[in-house]
Amino acid sequence: MPCRVTTARRAVALVPRPVDVDGLARGVTSGSRAHLARAITLVESTHPDHRAAARELLRRLSPTTSETARPGVDGSGDEAHAHDEAGDTRYPQVGSDDEAHAQAEASDTAYPQVGSGEPGVGGEPVPAATAPTPSVRLGISGVPGAGKSTFINALGLRLIDEGHRVAVLAVDPSSARSGGSILGDRTRMGELSASPDAFVRPSPTGLHLGGVARATRESMIVVEAAGFDVVVVETVGVGQSEVAVAEMVDTFLLLTLARAGDQLQGIKRGILEIADVIAVNKADGPHTAEARGTARELAIAMRLLRGAEGERRVPVLTCSALSTDGLDEVWREVLAHRAHLESSVEGGLAQRRGEQQLQWLWALLQTELWSTFRGAPAVREVATEVEREIREQRLSAVEGAQRILEAFGRSAADLPWSG
Repeated sequence: MPCRVTTARRAVALVPRPVDVDGLARGVTSGSRAHLARAITLVESTHPDHRAAARELLRRLSPTTSETARPGVDGSGDEAHAHDEAGDTRYPQVGSDDEAHAQAEASDTAYPQVGSGEPGVGGEPVPAATAPTPSVRLGISGVPGAGKSTFINALGLRLIDEGHRVAVLAVDPSSARSGGSILGDRTRMGELSASPDAFVRPSPTGLHLGGVARATRESMIVVEAAGFDVVVVETVGVGQSEVAVAEMVDTFLLLTLARAGDQLQGIKRGILEIADVIAVNKADGPHTAEARGTARELAIAMRLLRGAEGERRVPVLTCSALSTDGLDEVWREVLAHRAHLESSVEGGLAQRRGEQQLQWLWALLQTELWSTFRGAPAVREVATEVEREIREQRLSAVEGAQRILEAFGRSAADLPWSG
C-alpha cells in the first residue's frame, strides 16, 4: 500500500502546474525581475503545455498585437497590482515620469541616444504620442578567449551610465554527452549582473548548431516588453552556422584577437561575410601594436570580401574591454550601422525585422514538425525496427526512411493540428 501512495504522488508531481499567463504578462511589463526570469524559463521549456502557455504570453507581449498596453501607462492600475505580487525591483517604464527623471540625471550623455534626433542616429525626435523607438538588438560572437563576456560587461556598464537598460542573452554550449551547460556568464559579468538596470540570462544551446538557443528569439520579445532598450545576444564561438544570430539582430559584432590568423585565414572564415562591425579586442599594453596590425589586415580582407561598389564599408576597430579604451567608438559604429539600415533599406529597420519574422516563421515550423515527427508513437515504433535492420545491413537508409515516412503519414489523423 505505501508503494502505491508513493507512485501516485510521483505521478501527480509530473503534471506541470498551470501557468498564470495574465499575472506573468503583468509582472513582466511592470518590471518584475522575478516574473521576467519565470517568463524566459517558460519560453525555454519544451513541455507541450508550457509551449502553449508561452505562445499566449508572447502574443500578449508582442508589440504587434492589441494586448500590449503596458500596465501603469494606460491607467489601469495593473502595474501596482503586479508589483505587489512580485515584491521585488521595479524598473522605470518607457515613457513614464520615472524614466524621464532617470534620463534627466544622465544629461551629459557621451552616446547619442536612439531616436534622440542627433545627426546620423535616429532622425527627428519621436513625438510623445507615437510608439517607443525599437530597442537596439546586438549580436556578439568571436573566437574562444576573445573576451566576449568581459567586453559585454564593460560596454553594458557604460551604456547604463548613459541611461540605457541592458539585457544580455548569453548562450552557453551544451555537452554533447550529458547535455549539461556551465552557464557561467553571470559570474564573468558580475558587475553588470548586479546592476538593477541590467538583466543577464545564460541559456544552454541544447542540440542547436551555431550556439543559438532555441528560445532566444522569444526571450528577446520578453526582455523588450520589460523595458530593456539594448538587447545583446552573446553566442558560442564562431562558424558559418552563426548566421542564425545575424538573422535575429539588427547589428552583428565580431570580436577577434591579434595573432588569431592572417588575411588569408580571415577570408576563409564565413563569419566575416555577415559581420557588420569588427573589433580587435585586448588592444592594451604590449599587445596594442599587434592589435592595430591585425585590424589593418582584417580591413584589407574585408575590402576583398565585401568591396563591391555601393556596398557599405565594414568598420574594423581596436578596443580593450579591460581598460575600456575604444568602447565608445565601437558603440558609435553600432548605432551608425542602425542608421544605415534606416536610410538605405526600403522600409528601414521595420522592413528588416519583418524579414526576420519570416525567417522565424519557417524556423518555428521546422522545429515543431521535427519534434512532432520524432514524438509520434507510430514513428517511434517503426524507427526501432528500421534502425535494427539497418545495423544488420538488411535494409538501406533510403528504404528505412521511406518506411518511417509512411508510418508518419498513416498517423496524420492523430497530429495535434489535424481537424
